Amino acid sequence: MDIGHKIKELRVEKGLTQEELADRSELSKGFISQLERNLTSPSIATLVDILQCLGTDLKAFFNDTEDDQIVFTYDDYFEKIDDPLKNKIEWIIPNAQKCLMEPIRLTLEPGGRTDTDMPHEGEEFGYVLEGEIQLHIGTRHFTAKKGDAFSYRPAQAHSISSETGAQILWISSPPNF
Repeated sequence: MDIGHKIKELRVEKGLTQEELADRSELSKGFISQLERNLTSPSIATLVDILQCLGTDLKAFFNDTEDDQIVFTYDDYFEKIDDPLKNKIEWIIPNAQKCLMEPIRLTLEPGGRTDTDMPHEGEEFGYVLEGEIQLHIGTRHFTAKKGDAFSYRPAQAHSISSETGAQILWISSPPNF
């Protein structure tokens, strides 16, 4: 771990100059400068003082957990093919059930549909990438075609079907798959 670089990042993030950090931690500006350039190492007690001035502690400072994955490629997708319903669901963000939303790509073959979802809390949003779909929400029916978006609260039974085949980006919150 590059301690000096990390201290500098924290100092800049807090909007402090080297002199301000030195004053707050009762050290010299030269020491802070050398520390940030990894030309010297602080004692544990000095590091604790510096970190306290930067609003953190040793545990948080040395917590080197890897960043969560940000970009997902096709190889990361998880797919489920439902032959009887003539659809394919691809979870485009793996393990999205831990998130507040769950984006999937839904491909409906001609005559394909989704299971009728029971009413649940949350929101659902979709964007038709290809083809045309019919949304069935309670007793109401809506048509959306390529380039159309849809959004609804799934408080009633709901499903999606397509006579001609379609592909949609579908996001539900909270995740329900």
